[in-house]
Amino acid sequence: MIFPSTDLVVNYHLNQIIMLRWIVIFLIVALVAALLGFGGIAAGAAAIAKIIFYIFLVLLVISIIMHFARKV
Repeated sequence: MIFPSTDLVVNYHLNQIIMLRWIVIFLIVALVAALLGFGGIAAGAAAIAKIIFYIFLVLLVISIIMHFARKV
């Protein structure tokens, strides 16, 4: 028997992993740009990484709440 909800959960977690990867990429870009003295680029990359991090954090909290709500 195939459970379509299982595919949705796998895709959701895959999207979270992809989002974390982008956070790390923008963080590295910001650190390298800061070391090289490119203030504008470093600030932009850090701002993007921060926004993506907060989106991931909200999605993580929603995921945890939904996980516990299904158990009840």
